[in-house]
Amino acid sequence: MAFQSVWYYSDIPEDVVDIIEKDLSIKFDPQMGDSRLMGDALNKDKRNSQNAWVPSSHWLGGFMWHYIERANRENFLYDLRCIDGESMQYTQYGVGQFYSWHNDAGIACHYKPQTVGNRMEGRANDFVNENTELVRKLSFVLQLSDADDYKGGNLQLLDEAGKSYFEPRKRGTVILFDSRTQHRVLPVKSGLRKSIVGWTVGPRWK
Repeated sequence: MAFQSVWYYSDIPEDVVDIIEKDLSIKFDPQMGDSRLMGDALNKDKRNSQNAWVPSSHWLGGFMWHYIERANRENFLYDLRCIDGESMQYTQYGVGQFYSWHNDAGIACHYKPQTVGNRMEGRANDFVNENTELVRKLSFVLQLSDADDYKGGNLQLLDEAGKSYFEPRKRGTVILFDSRTQHRVLPVKSGLRKSIVGWTVGPRWK
């Protein structure tokens, strides 16, 4: 039986995590802006955090891809192609910030076929999308902050039975889960939570 989520205590040395955090801070802190929902909507009642976009060509992209491939090989066996948008989110949650319940890959964000019956209208668009559309399949998180650096801010998931559980907070942990999973980040009560977040895509489910 496959697991809905998996995580790896990556065992990268603390000074390497320091390097990752320092590198991201220098290059991307100046680009931080309000986090937006899928579709680029700004709604701070649902998502309140700051983020900057890190291209997957950044050296951290290769590090993350190692764990993506490992988790997929050992647990999910999904057809994956690349990191969504060839970029990852460097995200920060300060005091009072949060992300309410959501999933990363609901059916509403997929292409809706246009062909009705045997009419020709929309068939060209349907053909193109059927053969090229990529959808989110695996979400991933790299915990950058030490668990003692902040209070609150837990990443909480719902399993298929509707039971909630929390993912690890240990610094350097890599977490991967099915992008259709409902999850949230609880409000941060003190301190600052930093992480790398991203999604991997593959052909639409058949």
